[in-house]
Amino acid sequence: MTLREGPTQTALERSARALGELLAERGWRVATAESCTGGWIAQAITAIAGSSDWFDGGLVTYSNQAKIELLDVAPMLLERHGAVSAEVAAAMAEGALRKLGADLACAVTGVAGPGGGSAAKPVGTVWFGFARGGSATRTLMHRFPGDRRAVRAQTVAVALEELAAQAG
Repeated sequence: MTLREGPTQTALERSARALGELLAERGWRVATAESCTGGWIAQAITAIAGSSDWFDGGLVTYSNQAKIELLDVAPMLLERHGAVSAEVAAAMAEGALRKLGADLACAVTGVAGPGGGSAAKPVGTVWFGFARGGSATRTLMHRFPGDRRAVRAQTVAVALEELAAQAG
């Protein structure tokens, strides 16, 4: 696998399994709020038998309206910062944590391509939000190389790795 191709589904499932083991040890449950990945993080998680013990659910909020209605993202955040921003990623993660009652939540929002990028937010730009009960919400940004599939796959891989770091 090259970075431009992204990780394989098998590699993603290995990461999801490792995440599940950490969550199960802690007795925690995780939730996802996904935009650019379209539910792929949740798919990698639910490919693991027994994941219902540690996965609450995921929301695919591709449109701005879905982010507002399903995750309570403030319209002002979307207007001021755009959907692909630290502020919106944080609000999405916090909304998933609240709405699904999980202990830990991850949100992703980005420009997977091939179009839709700008000088400020080129194709491959992805913002992540991580919310955990009783802790400050954390955000991070990556700019991934490759085509749409590679950007999305790398996003899933980073989300699973960062969730494991938060749970570890």
